[in-house]
Amino acid sequence: MKRVAIATLGCKTNQFESAAMSEQFQKAGYRMVPFTEPADIYVVNSCTVTARTDAETRRLIRRARRLNPQARIVATGCYAQVAPGELERMPEVDSVLGNREKQDIAGLVEAGESRISDISAEQTAEPLPLSSFAEHTRAFLQAQNGCNSFCAYCIVPYARGRSRSVPLDDVLRGVRELAANGYREVVLTGIHLGAYGLDLSPRHSLAGLVRRIADEGAVPRLRIGSVEPNELSDELIGLMAASEVICPHVHLPLQSGSDTVLHRMGRRYTARFFSDLVARVTAALPDAFIGADVIAGFPGETEDEFLETLHLVEELPFSDLHVFPFSRRAGTKAAGMPAQVPADVIRGRGERLRDAAVMKKGAFLQRFIGRTLPVLGQTGQPETGRIGGLSRNYLQVEYAASEDLVNREAAVVIERIRDGVALGRLVGLWGEQHS
Repeated sequence: MKRVAIATLGCKTNQFESAAMSEQFQKAGYRMVPFTEPADIYVVNSCTVTARTDAETRRLIRRARRLNPQARIVATGCYAQVAPGELERMPEVDSVLGNREKQDIAGLVEAGESRISDISAEQTAEPLPLSSFAEHTRAFLQAQNGCNSFCAYCIVPYARGRSRSVPLDDVLRGVRELAANGYREVVLTGIHLGAYGLDLSPRHSLAGLVRRIADEGAVPRLRIGSVEPNELSDELIGLMAASEVICPHVHLPLQSGSDTVLHRMGRRYTARFFSDLVARVTAALPDAFIGADVIAGFPGETEDEFLETLHLVEELPFSDLHVFPFSRRAGTKAAGMPAQVPADVIRGRGERLRDAAVMKKGAFLQRFIGRTLPVLGQTGQPETGRIGGLSRNYLQVEYAASEDLVNREAAVVIERIRDGVALGRLVGLWGEQHS
């Protein structure tokens, strides 16, 4: 039985697709092994959001060749889609496959093919079948692919194509299958998730999809992936507030707190709009985890514009931030913009934003000391007799419990915070405490 190892870089959509590719290989008779072990086939599912992720793809490819000089090495994903030539020139690479080719990766690898389809011509989002996921307790489910926004800094629309939605019935079927296989939480993912359903006939919406999943009740916990600020509707916020299924967790790509920078980026909202949105979220969901993406050092960003972003971050009740130093991506509008910010300035601004993020996360965690939270047990630690789990509002929680509580939702009193993890005390099962 041939061995296959997959390494995944980037977003939750890539993680979902890697899980689906793994399942495809197993159905074709292959055995999956960790990427750190010798394998007959290595697949690197690449990201190309930054130059750093491109470099990481190349590093993983070289590492795979060292692990087994006779292995077949395959590059796929977004870097492979937008710059196949760069990967084909690597002597370690045997095949380069685009994002569309993930639908039949086992067959293409078996045939030894390299192929990059024109992703811009894709009109539909065929759901990749997936019945299991590596985490065993929570699974990602792709509801949408592609993006129509073409923000100035972003290569993703060229790597993923136009916005395409998985048909409603297929998403519901995917949730049911994951739930039937024991998953207690499903995370809806997409490249531009807020655009879900706009391309379907009849048209649907993300709020409508979420309502259907929650009403059906197949899975106890539903988490929504990143949603653009101008697409997090009041209807969706209201659904989250009223539902016992939808997790109180939102992730909003802010990118900048300066209106002039947002305009240059091609973002379709203002800092004031974003602030008002966060106020509506916190009013409806006072315990919600609110995450955000922020870019440091976009071309032309002055110190005053950066300070507008920093001050907005400091003022708003964020729970955490993903800070991205600006990276020039060939083929994007921003790559050719004047007044590129020096690398050392970008690094300094990124550090200041990350410092603010640490303060925000610490303050958010401290709020829950003494509170009882529902925590889904994810990983057992037999040597310590403890379990690591995740609360509905995205706190990493650790508590003493036997391994039979993995994949069960427990009621845990948070007692203290250590290194970003909430340490708690088990008081029972959540359903028993809150029936």
